[in-house]
Amino acid sequence: IAAALQVRGVAPGTLVGICLDRNPDLVASMIAVLKTGAAYVPLDPIYRAERLRFMAEDAQLALVLAAGTLADPLRWPRERLLLLDADASEIDAAAHAPTAAAALDAVPADPESAAYVIYTSGSTGKPKGVRIPHRAVLNFLASMARSPGLSADDRLLAVTTTSFDIAVLELFGPLSVGGEVVLASREQAVDGEALAGLIAQSGASVMQATPASWRMLLDAGWHPSPNFRALCGGEPLPRDLAMQLDALGVELWNLYGPTETTVWSTCGRVEDSTQALPVGTPIANTTVWILDGGNRVCPSGVTGELCIGGAGLALDYLHRPELTAERFVEVALPGHATPQRLYRTGDRGR
Repeated sequence: IAAALQVRGVAPGTLVGICLDRNPDLVASMIAVLKTGAAYVPLDPIYRAERLRFMAEDAQLALVLAAGTLADPLRWPRERLLLLDADASEIDAAAHAPTAAAALDAVPADPESAAYVIYTSGSTGKPKGVRIPHRAVLNFLASMARSPGLSADDRLLAVTTTSFDIAVLELFGPLSVGGEVVLASREQAVDGEALAGLIAQSGASVMQATPASWRMLLDAGWHPSPNFRALCGGEPLPRDLAMQLDALGVELWNLYGPTETTVWSTCGRVEDSTQALPVGTPIANTTVWILDGGNRVCPSGVTGELCIGGAGLALDYLHRPELTAERFVEVALPGHATPQRLYRTGDRGR
């Protein structure tokens, strides 16, 4: 797939849409785009046609990877579509060309170039693209492999749409350490009994999900195997849910982070579910500050705005310089000789 993309002119700096169902071709296509040095833009076929068209047009996609009729709602020009089924012979020919491997090996790796663009809705409801660079993704995956921990022995059950950035951990986390991804279908991901059955059948050792998905599993009567790890994020972790998971003997982790700082910025194991549930501590090469309205560091115990710095920061909001300047700010901080770039989350903490 990467070779075929390259033949079509995909190169570092270009954006490629991926509009595919939840099967191995989806993962292969994401990796293929990265191998060309380009960035992928997930376009979940289940989204409304208007939203898909807006994202594709706003991103000015060079090409869209799809199959069958999945890309029809985009109304995308056929010459800018690479269909894994209809164009299979073209893909095969590109992959077996004598110069294909050398051409892909020659793609320069640039830590500051975009790896993916995720569209978030925001308060206005108008989607905005967040450009995440390779250095941020690599830092995130390496940190997650250490804590909460991922190894070659792990099987992670992936349930999240690629249009939600936590899918980055579900797909690339296990693969980066030689582990296994168990890819739940769209139908399984929203059915508690089916999901519980898949966990048991696959021998999954870890799953990441929002509180709503964990509640769905519990309502279906799910009983985890010993040493199962439950990663919970995307929404605040309710204490009653933490207590239910704790009672089942799972190793429970609370995760927090906006898309603009690359998936998760903090994590912490829930040791006592009967107490307040902190969002943990910053992941590797990440700083979290609590600032007041004048960008001064709040004293311990005083509530302020959560602002995040470090290796996980996005490059910008795609084609939105005013919004980028508003949310990504330079702040003078204690212990730093020069102002530091921070993302203003709008969340409150202490």
